[in-house]
Amino acid sequence: MTLRQSVTPSLRSSEDKPVYYARGLAVGKSLKCGHPPAQGDNIPVFLCPLHFRLEMYPTSSDNLSDAEKGNLSHVSSSDNLKKKDGSETATVTVQPVSALDTPPIGKEMAVPTLPKTPRKVPQRASRWIRFQLWFNTYRKFFTLVMTLNVIGLVLSAASVWTYPRHYTGAFVLGNLQAAILVRNELFGRLLYLIVNTLFAKWTPLALRLACTSILQHLGGIHSACAISGFMWLVFKIILIAVDMKNSHVAIFVMGVVTLAAITVSILSAFPWVRNTHHNVFEKHHRFIGWLGLIFTWVFVILGDSYDLDTHTFNADGDHIAKQQDFWFILGMSIFVIIPWLTVRRVKVEVEIPSPKAVILRFERGMQQGLLARISRSSAMEYHAFGIISEGIHSNKHYLICGVQGDFTKGLVENPPTHLWTRELKFAGVSNTSTLYKRGIRVCTGTGLGAALSTCLQSPDWYLIWIGSDQEKTFGPTIAGLIHDNLEGRVTLWDSKKRGGRPDTMQLIKDVYKSWNAEVVFITSNWSGNQEMMEGCKEAGIPAFGTLWDF
Repeated sequence: MTLRQSVTPSLRSSEDKPVYYARGLAVGKSLKCGHPPAQGDNIPVFLCPLHFRLEMYPTSSDNLSDAEKGNLSHVSSSDNLKKKDGSETATVTVQPVSALDTPPIGKEMAVPTLPKTPRKVPQRASRWIRFQLWFNTYRKFFTLVMTLNVIGLVLSAASVWTYPRHYTGAFVLGNLQAAILVRNELFGRLLYLIVNTLFAKWTPLALRLACTSILQHLGGIHSACAISGFMWLVFKIILIAVDMKNSHVAIFVMGVVTLAAITVSILSAFPWVRNTHHNVFEKHHRFIGWLGLIFTWVFVILGDSYDLDTHTFNADGDHIAKQQDFWFILGMSIFVIIPWLTVRRVKVEVEIPSPKAVILRFERGMQQGLLARISRSSAMEYHAFGIISEGIHSNKHYLICGVQGDFTKGLVENPPTHLWTRELKFAGVSNTSTLYKRGIRVCTGTGLGAALSTCLQSPDWYLIWIGSDQEKTFGPTIAGLIHDNLEGRVTLWDSKKRGGRPDTMQLIKDVYKSWNAEVVFITSNWSGNQEMMEGCKEAGIPAFGTLWDF
């Protein structure tokens, strides 16, 4: 029998059969100390602190590797690999979900093999529930901003509201500036800091949930303001074309060129392009966007320096600096430049525990709820990953990268020694976890990267991690972080050992009640996210899930 790398052997020996002791395995209702259940009993497994005796008999047919025949959901932090010699005892660590009628720590009990039961297919939620989830804060922001701009545009076109006809550029650039501002890392971090400082824990839960929802869905403002700025620019170009005698052809041409650049930048950011052709999105949205910013500068300066009385250009800096357009475009440029001033080439250590995952280790600790953008190039192909760190006092942080696309495959085939990153990290929804007295962080697979720091840095957060053969897939580093920090507040569900995924919603409901949680944060794939968000909405559990329209 072969033990995994992270299993820590004990010095205690057995009689003539290998005996393994594990801390933290939970057992079901009918399992009592020293008395295994009757054959055929259906025993749901929960995790609670105890020691048990697990007798395992190596056979020629299955070799019973890694205590898997006991169906242990375990995590361990030891880096020492030690193989069983026939008389050894090993200690394997697992973590609790909830305590049942179990003997005190130190007692022993026999543990049977877990039965594999088929997972119930979840039923779809009602149309009303699905509509509420679809019409989230993102779409509410989008609808509000678009409605206000469309109303203003219609009133201006009908000459009912004349101000925008005279200062159309301010409406163009004001919208574009707002679109850029809400996507700025520094502005985002400032918003999160203000909210987390002023409203943590003491304010009504409804207010804290609203704050989290607003911060998570700022992308609705970004999208709506960008499209609104595009519409106002079209309106401005039409006004120039209609009154060409009081303008100049160069201004009209630069307006059209600027419009073309903004159009390409907006189209490249549509969800289908962004999610299925990341590199196409990045190249066009970023570089054509930068080009559009340069064109906008030219367009603004030409427009503000054109003298309507003499029909000539007068490059009077003082006059240009007094125009609204100038200050809007200056603000846009500053917000675009700030994050790129923090780009650095940093050392990285690469750990490849399995063909499915890569663990990247960087220097210095980080606060929880942050995400990092990394790339092999200083200017393009940046990819965002959740940061795992034990806190700002730590000297390191980690990123979990699932091996899927060309970039992550390259990390395996050609491991780097250095990567480019922005030292100014951006905040994710988990950063608002400090608002809540107690919460649950649910994740599947590599979603652990965005979830683990919250639980590592706060004893008030409970982790539910659903995956397949997690310890083997993600290696001893991640297993060690969980083992060393989360004893008593983690559920690890290994679908490979347990015969499939759990009844996720029942698991969330049970932990939500026993942990006395206020909120649930979810990081999963599209189908898993939909299932859990619909279930939580139906059960009246406040939850925030993964975003794709952002």
